[in-house]
Amino acid sequence: MYLTQPLHRALQQHPDRTALVCGRRRRSFRTLGERVARLAGALQLQGMREGDRVAMLALNSDRYFEYLLAVPWGGGVLNPCNTRWSSAEILYSLEDSGSEILIVDDHFVSFVGELPKSGAKVRTLIYAGDGEAPAGMLDYERLITASEPVPDAVRRGQDLLGLFYTGGTTGRPKGVMLGHDGFMTCCLAVIAAGMASPRGTFLHAAPMFHLADMALGFANWVLGNTHVFIPGFSPSAVVDAIDRDKVSDVLLVPTMIQMLVDHPVMKEGRDLSSLRTIAYGGSSISEAVIDRALAALPKVRFFQAYGMTELSPVATILRPEYHSGEGRTLGKLRSGGQAHLCSEIRVVDVEGRELPAGETGEVIVRGPHVMQGYWNRPEETAAAIRDGWMHTGDCGYLDGDGFLFIVDRAKDMIISGGENIYSAEVENALCQHASVATSAVIGIPNEQWGESVHAFVILKPGETVTADELTRHCKTLIAGYKCPRSIEFVTELPLSAPGKVLKTELRKRFWGDRDRQVA
Repeated sequence: MYLTQPLHRALQQHPDRTALVCGRRRRSFRTLGERVARLAGALQLQGMREGDRVAMLALNSDRYFEYLLAVPWGGGVLNPCNTRWSSAEILYSLEDSGSEILIVDDHFVSFVGELPKSGAKVRTLIYAGDGEAPAGMLDYERLITASEPVPDAVRRGQDLLGLFYTGGTTGRPKGVMLGHDGFMTCCLAVIAAGMASPRGTFLHAAPMFHLADMALGFANWVLGNTHVFIPGFSPSAVVDAIDRDKVSDVLLVPTMIQMLVDHPVMKEGRDLSSLRTIAYGGSSISEAVIDRALAALPKVRFFQAYGMTELSPVATILRPEYHSGEGRTLGKLRSGGQAHLCSEIRVVDVEGRELPAGETGEVIVRGPHVMQGYWNRPEETAAAIRDGWMHTGDCGYLDGDGFLFIVDRAKDMIISGGENIYSAEVENALCQHASVATSAVIGIPNEQWGESVHAFVILKPGETVTADELTRHCKTLIAGYKCPRSIEFVTELPLSAPGKVLKTELRKRFWGDRDRQVA
C-alpha cells in the first residue's frame, strides 16, 4: 500500500469531482493530480532524491495537502514541522532529520532568518504563501507552472513515509519513523470502524502537521472524499466551513468540542445538517461536555480514538453508541474504546507478564501500524519495541469487554488541549535558567484544557527569580503551550530510595481521590 495510491484511483474513477477546497480555491482530482506530479518534478529539480527528507512549516491549506502527496510521489520522505514549537525545537528537528528542502507559508517566513544560526542544512527554501516570494526563496506556484510532471515513484510497503517528531522523555524531540504500509493500514482500520465513509467532505480544522488529523484525513482520502481547509481551529471558522462547504466529518480534541458547542455562533441558526461525524482524541471527554455536544448536534456521531504517533497513530476506538443513550449506562465513556481491526492490546506488569482484566499495568500494542523506530536512535527504539510490542508508557487496564481505560502515564506525559507535553522537556527548559537548581513538572486538572502544566522549582542558594520570569525564559526554548501555567517554589521534593522524584506524591494534592491520575 502507499499514500499516493488513492490518487491514481480517483483519477481513473472520478477525475472531475472536487478534491480540495481552500477559501476561494477549488481543485478537482484531475487538477490535483497534475499539480502533485509537477510539484514532485520541481522538488526533484531542486535536488530531492530517493529517501530525502522534505520539511514543511505552515498552517493548514490545500498546498499543505499537495506537499503531503508530492513528496512521496517524487520519492522523498515527509517531515511536517510542528507549528506550535519554539524556533529552537523546529531547528532541532530540521537538523536531526537532515531536511535540505523547507516549504514555508506567510505565517512562518520570518522563521527563515533563524536558519543561518543553526546546525540545520536546509539549502532550498520554497515560499508557499499568496504574496511575492521573499528574496532567496523560490515561489511555490511558479515552480509548479515551470516544472514538467514526473511519474509516481511508488514508494510503498516498508518504504519510509515520513518522520513525525514527537516530544522526547529525554528533553529532545524524537523522529518517529512510519512506513507506507503501517500508516495506510491504520487508515483502513479507521474506515472499518465507521469513522469515515464514502461521498463525504472532511474538514481539516486540527493542525495538519499532527498525525491525528493526517490519519483521519487520509482515511477520507482513501475513500476519494473532498477536503476542506481552514488555517486553524476557531469555533466561527468551523461553523462557517460546515455551513458553506457542507462538511460531513471533522477531527477535534475535547477542548475544541467544548469551545465549539459553548460558542455563541452555535445559536445563530446556521445550517449544520451536513455534519455526521466528529472524531476526537488526545483525552477522553467529560459527560458534561458530551451532553452539551449531543444537545447542540443531536444527529452527529461521536468517535474517540486513543493512540500515539508511534502507532500511526490509532490503537483503540470508542464507537458512537457508547456516547449516549443506553450505551452510556455501560460505563465506557471514560475508556479509549476497543482495539481496532489491525491492533492488538495487552496490559502487562513490570516483568512483561499479561495481566487479567481489571488489573492496572503498562499498555502495550502490536500490529502493522507500529512504528519502524526512532530516527537514528537504535537504543530508544529497542527499549520501546520489544518482541514486536510497542510499550506505550501509559498505565491502564482492560475491562472484561476489552475496553481500555487509561489511568496514568509511566512516561510523565501531560496532555493539555490535546497536545502531548513531556515533563522532561519542560524541566530541561526550567533548569537552563541560571537561578534554578532543579525542578519537577506534572499535569494538574484544568476545566478547559484537561490538564495544565504545573512546575515545582528549587532555586540555587541566594538566587531569586519570579514565576513570570521563568515562564518568559521557557518560551525562548520551548513552545508556549508547553510552558508552566503555574509555578510553585519549594525547598525540597519527595524522593524515592534511589533518589528519583516521586511525582505520584506531587500529584496527590491536585488529583485527590480521583480514579484517574490523568484528564
